[in-house]
Amino acid sequence: MSEQSPDSSYRVTADELRQFIERLERLEQEKKDIAEHQKEVMAEAKSRGYDTKVIRKLIALRKRDKDDIAEEEAVLEMYKEALGML
Repeated sequence: MSEQSPDSSYRVTADELRQFIERLERLEQEKKDIAEHQKEVMAEAKSRGYDTKVIRKLIALRKRDKDDIAEEEAVLEMYKEALGML
């Protein structure tokens, strides 16, 4: 069983830390790239006449549970009826 000197364990820790930092930096760059691609797709959809605000709402709805959506829509209808908006 060999003892590691404090310097060598620090070096390993520093290398590992550097690897984590570099991985996180790469992921951050990938997020920026993806965001740029999303903007491009939205711009293309808009140029073809689609309402990007509605597209964003549809994307958000597709992430949600169908029962939650149905419940929210039922409450919305009830509120609209109470306010004479139907």
